[in-house]
Amino acid sequence: MNRISRKAMALWIQAGPRFLPFADAASPELPLSRLLRLALVQVSVGIALVLLVGTLNRVMIVELGIAASLVASMIALPVLVAPFRALIGHRSDTYRCVLGWRRVPFLFRGSMLQFGGLAVMPFALLVLAGEGEAWRAPAWIGQVSAAIAFLLVGAGAHMTQTIGLALATDLARPEQRPNVVGLMYVMLLLGMIGSALVFGIALEPFSPGRLIQVIQASAVVTLALNGIALWKQEPRRRGIDTAPSDDPSFREAIALYLSGNRAVPRLVAIGLGTMAFGMQDVLLEPYGAEVLGMSVAETTRLTASLAGGSLAGFALASRMLSRGADPFRMAIAGGLAGVFGFAAVLAAAPSGSAALFVAGVMAVGFGGGLFGHATLTATMTLAPKEQAGLALGAWGAVQATAAGAGVALGAPIRDLAFASPGLVAALGQAAGYSLVFAVEIALLLAALATTLPLLPRSGRRGSTAGYARNVSVSG
Repeated sequence: MNRISRKAMALWIQAGPRFLPFADAASPELPLSRLLRLALVQVSVGIALVLLVGTLNRVMIVELGIAASLVASMIALPVLVAPFRALIGHRSDTYRCVLGWRRVPFLFRGSMLQFGGLAVMPFALLVLAGEGEAWRAPAWIGQVSAAIAFLLVGAGAHMTQTIGLALATDLARPEQRPNVVGLMYVMLLLGMIGSALVFGIALEPFSPGRLIQVIQASAVVTLALNGIALWKQEPRRRGIDTAPSDDPSFREAIALYLSGNRAVPRLVAIGLGTMAFGMQDVLLEPYGAEVLGMSVAETTRLTASLAGGSLAGFALASRMLSRGADPFRMAIAGGLAGVFGFAAVLAAAPSGSAALFVAGVMAVGFGGGLFGHATLTATMTLAPKEQAGLALGAWGAVQATAAGAGVALGAPIRDLAFASPGLVAALGQAAGYSLVFAVEIALLLAALATTLPLLPRSGRRGSTAGYARNVSVSG
């Protein structure tokens, strides 16, 4: 290496932790390479989310001609698994393995569930679409098989994400956790963006054969990513399977968890905030097109605006929380940003301003990034040492269920508003959308009211670990 190369490398090493997002999440005990490997679990979850909610949603309705109501019910099936994330986390906390692992067996099981669901999914979809006549398969076999495939993929994604976060909590020091959370979030977004681009290219032009190849390739990639992620991550504890067990039952463990550190109001705030930020997911593009007359290209770029705002929120939250900021203050800041963002989106209709709408969407993404990062960091920080899996499972159960409920409620609220002549007369084309955005503002205000009592009573600022100790004592 010549002198210029050495200087460039030294500059990169010095500048990396300052300017690269979440690069300072690493430590000598947990190097960045190991963290990035663990974050591959989030990439595999991102692939599953895009495949289920995005790519297959369109392919099933448009190319395969499957009824939209049946598609919606298939996509909603993984949400049924979300409430069991707390149980999965608890099982990983108390699991006794002859090999001395707690988390790895559950990561492996979740990966195999994803792989199995993706492996059979394309054939189930083709039978469901009536392409199974060559195999003389009745339609009900396609319906049942597709439902099982979607359920398996959803269950695997929920399990791997819960256990991956629990393992990250086990491995990271308290002061590292805010940056670790940010890294995990960014890898999830990168997995979603990258897979969306790849799926779009691979399925053009569409054919049943290409669909089979894309989904089964996703199965192989998912298994490979999760295998690389869990390799030599969890230290083995010898002799744990022979030691007498005094672990509490799930009912006892959840009761103990909910009774400490004001867990119930924290979970309520997480649910309200997540539902508020998620209700508009399927309505922003139609709102831009119908109310503001935006083109297809302009509304498509809204996804990038929302994601860009989220990334900015993650980056700011990681920076502030790693410097000792209170996570609940950050969550309140995120909620306020969301309120102002939705207010701007509402104001865009009477003003006819597409620029104000885009700015509001970016503010909503920014607020959602702050809120999600802060609440997950608080959950990781406040998790009792032997209940990390349960705590993160409870967070995941509430977060995923609230997100699914928000998406499911958004469209019906819009349709009900359009069915009201009074609202339509007052608000015109924006009636249904305006009601949804107003409900989201109300939910965010309720989340803020629930979060305010969670602020530390001492008012002192310190490290995140110190914050956790203070709340444990006062809670």
